[in-house]
Amino acid sequence: MTKNFFVPVLLAATLGGAALAQEGQPGTHFVENWDLDGDGQVSAAEATEKRDQLFSMFDQDSNNVLDQFEYGRFDDTRLADMTENAGGAGSGPMAAVNAGLTREFNDADGDGAVSRDEFAARSDDWFGTLDINKDGAVTTEDFGK
Repeated sequence: MTKNFFVPVLLAATLGGAALAQEGQPGTHFVENWDLDGDGQVSAAEATEKRDQLFSMFDQDSNNVLDQFEYGRFDDTRLADMTENAGGAGSGPMAAVNAGLTREFNDADGDGAVSRDEFAARSDDWFGTLDINKDGAVTTEDFGK
């Protein structure tokens, strides 16, 4: 099987899909999938590591740059997953998650491609937008009720 087959499957597992379970707490699946040590919260280090994993998933030619095609695939796959599992990416609890993964947020030099360094450099800024109560960890509380 090719890397192309696994990208959507791995993305769904990594992004966490459903932020809003039918009767659950917003952000539950995000925290479950991004919380690498299982302590119920996502640290800045965990967010950085997961972002690096996402980058690697979509860097199909392993050149440490997501070109327009690769980033387009990342956008399409992420938005489809969020639409299906989290009620969309444009509003609600998952809006900040999505915003920090967009090309516009990560393409510091505006050339349409995102290097691994550019993507990594935005990790702390993105984490800060998710950590609503500024306690140094993202939990379901940061996603509201």
